Amino acid sequence: MLLIGEKKFRAKQIYRWLHVKYADSFSQMSDLSENLRAKLEENYTIGSLKQVKKLVSKIDNTTKYLFELDNNCIIESVFMQYSYGNTVCISTQAGCRMGCTFCASTLDGVEKSLSPSEMLSQVYEIEKDKGETVSGVVLMGSGEPLDNYDNVIKFIKLINSKEGKNMGQRHITLSTCGLINKIYELADEDLQITLAVSLHAPNDMIRNRIMPVSKANPMDKLLQACRDYVAKTNRRITFEYSLIKDVNDSAENAKELAEKLKGLLCHVNLIPVNDVKERDYVRSTNEAVKRFEGILTSRGIETTVRRKLGSDIDAACGQLRKRYKDEKR
Repeated sequence: MLLIGEKKFRAKQIYRWLHVKYADSFSQMSDLSENLRAKLEENYTIGSLKQVKKLVSKIDNTTKYLFELDNNCIIESVFMQYSYGNTVCISTQAGCRMGCTFCASTLDGVEKSLSPSEMLSQVYEIEKDKGETVSGVVLMGSGEPLDNYDNVIKFIKLINSKEGKNMGQRHITLSTCGLINKIYELADEDLQITLAVSLHAPNDMIRNRIMPVSKANPMDKLLQACRDYVAKTNRRITFEYSLIKDVNDSAENAKELAEKLKGLLCHVNLIPVNDVKERDYVRSTNEAVKRFEGILTSRGIETTVRRKLGSDIDAACGQLRKRYKDEKR
């Protein structure tokens, strides 16, 4: 930060204006002198996101936002209401380069890795827009968080800061498609966040087909990294598993997955995949979902089926952003 001849306590005042009161301009910082506000205006800018679209579900009040960054990139964020509080799903990149074939976020590749301030702004702007407090964050929008590692770690520490939002780390979930080296690095950070690993298959044959990243991060080594992560952090891992009709939703797939996860402190979150017309993927039937859940549960694997939110507003990752970009083209 540029030294401008002010006492240290001024930095705490400015920090509070930015991270507690969500000031949009230095002129709002009323407990600072006019001279200091003028210095700040001259030397700094407060980053902001421009809201370009908002869709509110009539079913459950889930709200999807499209924000435009300073470089005109478009990102998505989602506000979700639960009985235990409000959660925001944020993006860590504009687009994604991981190439998962069931996800619309990957269709145009990655345009930009977001800065910590651009991640924070998604939370702050949504709180201001909804007029409600957000108590949890999931890094599960577009982008691979561990592909933007340093900025994501800074974001977590900033939103957890006692002088700022002071969100407990246990209310933060980071979702990764399984970058093994970064999982080991994350384990050394001594964080209390929840790690969610996108597995989506019981073996490498299927996983390689739907998740290209798995070729460099094979399943046996990935699961060993998960076991080591649990041993180091004593934190339970969540495995995300998108169910795709006739691809990974058979009884045999469920049995194989249960065998692979046996003895691992984990929870499986089953996600009936959203149809992606560009990929010709169709969601599993309700009967197949229940069968899959039953097999895992009967074999001692704690399992839930994700409640579908915002089904009337294209709340799945990447859908709204892709449509908006296509219309702009």
